[in-house]
Amino acid sequence: MRPAWHRAVPPTTGGSPLSRPSSPAHPAELRAAARHLLRRHPAGPETPGTGDRPGVGRRTLLTSAGAAAVLAFATGLPGSAHAAALDPARIKRDPFTLGVASGDPLPGSVLLWTRLAPRPYETGSGLPRGSFAVDWEVAEDDRFARIARRGSATAHPEFDHSLHVEVTGLEPARVYFYRFRTGKWISPVGRTRTAPDPGARVRELRVALASCQAYHDGYFTAHAHLAEEDLDAVLHLGDYLYEYPVGAGGGARAYRDRKLPGRFDRETRTLAEYRLRYGLYKSDPDLRAAHAAHPFVLTWDDHETENNYAGRKPENDVRPEDFLLRRAAAYRAYWENQPLRLPQRPKGPDMRLYRRLHFGRLAQFDVLDTRQYRSDQAYGDGWQRPGPKSEAIRRTMLGAGQERWLIDGWHSSTARWNLLPQQVTFARRRDVPGPGHKLSMDSWDGYPAARARVLAGAEAAGIRNLVVLTGDVHVAYGFDLKQDWDDPAARTVGAEIATTSISSGRNGTAQPANWSRLFEANPHLRFYDGRRGYTVLTLREHTARADFRAVPAVTVPGASVLTAGSLLMIAGSPGLRPV
Repeated sequence: MRPAWHRAVPPTTGGSPLSRPSSPAHPAELRAAARHLLRRHPAGPETPGTGDRPGVGRRTLLTSAGAAAVLAFATGLPGSAHAAALDPARIKRDPFTLGVASGDPLPGSVLLWTRLAPRPYETGSGLPRGSFAVDWEVAEDDRFARIARRGSATAHPEFDHSLHVEVTGLEPARVYFYRFRTGKWISPVGRTRTAPDPGARVRELRVALASCQAYHDGYFTAHAHLAEEDLDAVLHLGDYLYEYPVGAGGGARAYRDRKLPGRFDRETRTLAEYRLRYGLYKSDPDLRAAHAAHPFVLTWDDHETENNYAGRKPENDVRPEDFLLRRAAAYRAYWENQPLRLPQRPKGPDMRLYRRLHFGRLAQFDVLDTRQYRSDQAYGDGWQRPGPKSEAIRRTMLGAGQERWLIDGWHSSTARWNLLPQQVTFARRRDVPGPGHKLSMDSWDGYPAARARVLAGAEAAGIRNLVVLTGDVHVAYGFDLKQDWDDPAARTVGAEIATTSISSGRNGTAQPANWSRLFEANPHLRFYDGRRGYTVLTLREHTARADFRAVPAVTVPGASVLTAGSLLMIAGSPGLRPV
């Protein structure tokens, strides 16, 4: 006989970017540990001896300074501190205010996520400092009549009462439904899908691309429409949240029915502040709906930590140890609040986010991290004239370890389509025609030698259907990738699909002011639209189609959605064609 809670439960819906003073500085012992780590490993993960491991090398870990740093960053993890197990009956308000999520689907497994937060706008989320048992179950139907798997997990205060449940023993390529329970409280129902077997012939794969969702710039209406799409997965390409202050009225949302607490009206720097910011973002009903509807595959860009940081280099002139602590706080809060597996759990200021997912013989996704291992931007960041500094051969976007991992993975790939979910514009993108042009130093244009190595690696591996998937730019682009950027007639070696922002940039326009100029300056540009929205990518054996969805406004809720344009790729014939 099933327990009473297994009855079917319907799903429920649960400023200005100017820096203001944040909460008190990091404790002195953590700053000292960060200084030790920087002295032992000043250049970050690309110094000799680190191999493929991000951050601290094996030899460094064995030194007293390195050990002190790692132990300091690890303080408070389950196992190093033991919070008392508390009775869930002590939870007096609904703890599932942030909804549920799933991610990184495998053929027989999926990752389930939730976080207990009765009061998500308060430090500690309204829970006492103790651990709580949480039951979970996965079913073949949304009424939970056919249970596939069930179990129990513990929500630890050291992880802000978040849960990451790796469910195994599932069937490949099928839809499942899931939910959580603690005490008398039952979560909304989530829907997820496992990946096909590695050798399976997959007729069709549909994924959505999303990025850049500044809360203070508008409503997440695009996520509401994305939740209604028929998808296998959502690829979130970064800037899931922004570190900037959010005023009482929610910035461009201009709330009249509520007032956000003043604790959001400051830039995030500490672990407590990043956790609160995720509580704000994940309380949005449209974002919760998207997570409940589809499994997410996530990577970050810069704003999850700080605008335009590069490796261990902050945007502004702050002490290195302070930024390293900020990065450690941001990375930990990111993992706590996303449906990511255990190998992605950070170790202090380092987090192995790049990883590979397969969808039968149809598609291989190599999820990249273009932020944690990169060289510093040349010429002071921004749009600059290219020169010897930006064009230096040794400059890296991915770091040596990730770059080698990517190309090695291509050599063993048997997929029809090889896709690179990543953050910043890959194709060359000049701002104006002619010799006086500038390039974005934060994008791959600021790292042309690294881009050339990636394209050469794809060619050496025999990759014929290369598609780069991009966020960051708050507009939708379609680019052909060229063997020679200076020759429009040169061979096309792949395609790039850049999805626009969910809300960042506020209301957009179909043809921004530089629309004609950008087409003239970049003959390989095939599509450009400046409205907010997302992209649906449909992969089949012989074709790949990108449909650019757009919403006309985000500063008011409830906008409709339309298809701004569509592009088609033919397998074996690289390049984009209008539909």
